[in-house]
Amino acid sequence: MPKSREPASAPDSEDDALVVFMPTGRRGRFAQGTPLLQAARTLGVDIDSVCGGRGICGRCQVIVGEGEYAKLGITSAADHLGPLAANELRFAARKGLAKGTRLSCSACLAGDVLIDVPASSQIHRQIVRKRTDARSMVIDPIVRPLYLEFDNLDIDEPGHRLKTALREQWEISAHIPAALAMQLMGDEASVTVALREDREVIALWPGFRADLYGLSVDIGSTTVAAQLSNLCSGEILSEAGMMNPQIRFGEDVMSRVSHIMMNPGSGRQLTSIIREALVELARDCAGQAGVSARDIVEVTVVGNPVMHHIFLGLDPIPLGQAPFPLAEDGPLTLSAVDLNLDLSPGARVHILPCIAGHVGADTSAVILSEDPHNSDGLVLLVDIGTNAEIVLGNKDRLYACSSPTGPAFEGAQISCGQRAAAGAIERVRIDPATLEPRFKVIGSDLWSDDPAFAETVAGVGVTGICGSGIIEALAELFLCGAIRTDGLFDQELAKYSPRIVGDGKTSAYLLHAGPPEIRIVQLDIRNIQLAKAAVYAGAQLLLGKSGAESVDKIILTGAFGSYIDPKYAMILGLIPDCELAKVSAAGNAAGTGARIALLNAQARQEIAEVARTVEKIETALDADFQDQFVGAMAFPHAHHAFPRLAEAVKLPKRTVQGSGRRQRVGRRRER
Repeated sequence: MPKSREPASAPDSEDDALVVFMPTGRRGRFAQGTPLLQAARTLGVDIDSVCGGRGICGRCQVIVGEGEYAKLGITSAADHLGPLAANELRFAARKGLAKGTRLSCSACLAGDVLIDVPASSQIHRQIVRKRTDARSMVIDPIVRPLYLEFDNLDIDEPGHRLKTALREQWEISAHIPAALAMQLMGDEASVTVALREDREVIALWPGFRADLYGLSVDIGSTTVAAQLSNLCSGEILSEAGMMNPQIRFGEDVMSRVSHIMMNPGSGRQLTSIIREALVELARDCAGQAGVSARDIVEVTVVGNPVMHHIFLGLDPIPLGQAPFPLAEDGPLTLSAVDLNLDLSPGARVHILPCIAGHVGADTSAVILSEDPHNSDGLVLLVDIGTNAEIVLGNKDRLYACSSPTGPAFEGAQISCGQRAAAGAIERVRIDPATLEPRFKVIGSDLWSDDPAFAETVAGVGVTGICGSGIIEALAELFLCGAIRTDGLFDQELAKYSPRIVGDGKTSAYLLHAGPPEIRIVQLDIRNIQLAKAAVYAGAQLLLGKSGAESVDKIILTGAFGSYIDPKYAMILGLIPDCELAKVSAAGNAAGTGARIALLNAQARQEIAEVARTVEKIETALDADFQDQFVGAMAFPHAHHAFPRLAEAVKLPKRTVQGSGRRQRVGRRRER
């Protein structure tokens, strides 16, 4: 917006008007007739404007206070700004102007006045996130729209015309690519340009345009998610997601690295299809919002190191073996054209920094979203996928590692497991006296013992069990005594419950008689033990490095972390002991971090600096990890007490093969 020229530093006149801007409380005296926007600029008050004070955009609307404000030394009234200016009358006729609201670019001081600047009119306004403990987003995009009017239509030199208009109307000197300037036909009376970093014009459109669009993308091993945002307001306009098309080359990142290793040159194919997927998501989001993908002028991308390298066309093979070196770890800003992305020709793509060989840009985005580096207390961030990325720390220091959990939490390696989709069991409760279960499936709000349950799932049925369901089922079986501390079934319970059935030399739990029959078998428990032990051991490894014994807060992130119940996760020993009220889920924090970086230029610098200071721990190379892993195989742990969990849940006594079993069964029969 135009840089206002401060009034000459002459002594205040008795006719000068006092203006106080709220909520900042900034005040000053100005000659009557001074536009409010000019006074605001002089005082450093944050008021938005795209049109440069021409009364077109309406971004600079303010509210006039009325009455006596003794503490402020002011009597404010609507007529202290004089009558509506011609620009305001035109805007009111076109879009409406609420009573007591004025355009600060057009309203001029005519007396003392109190002005309230609403959040919607502030350049660096905040978006308050729904979670009360989450950091707010401050809108300060790296790209902004500027409106220009041409008085002299110099057909032969469109670039000179643009530069002159920018300099005279906005006091900005910027690079204007020749190809972009040549888009001008020569007879435009006005244009809107997209100015990046206040130094380069990257797009232009004839006439007035109030909004610019940006895309934030989280490239996961399994899914790719995108959000289209209004760069000026911060509003999410649309969202889209898809299965990562690379999945046909391998379920997880290591299998894709193996594919590239075994098939020289195939890396280019994986790079091409993920870039095509990004463009497809961009078109989907743009279509939902009623705009074109070629209107997208800025993109932020996050992903784990392998996804990061493949997207950039870098060789991911070294990430498959120790010491897991990154080909590129810093933040990058590249041209969309150079990445073959069919967006606005001048669009830029910013990729957040990676932290270590198995801790990528997605973890940087989680840190940006959840803000542990500004916390007084010790925060544990856990993003659970086929790898678990774990961050521990506070404002003094951050530590990070990755633990190999495998796909068990996503339903793979579970006998009746499936991904979270309609028909999958996602919630489980088991009667401790009878071992009879009830459950919920995705797509129905009813429990399975509700008479109307069968009708609500008739179209889909009960098809399997997903990650959150298997976690709750095992935790409930453990609390009931059907599963011992070491993860083995108490086979004697088969005498008392038809739910415990034989399965070769071991036992199984019949969760759903079918069709289809859904059982939890001993191998399912073992696979969950291996996965949860990897997460817990990683967290304990970081705790040991930090010198702390416990954490103050735990935040579960990612799709899986959003759906598991923290209580059941802690009962199994997936996460360390912590006050349950201090355990929360943040959803797709990586996607949120990507969006923060999209909407706030300073956030990019912030996370670049933080990522450089994180102490990276390689679990595969640390001798302590295996020791931690062995103890973490037990439910909830072989040695660690969980005193905070025990305050909320009555945990079974640690049991092993032998005499303890019959005593527990006897107690159950008495109930």
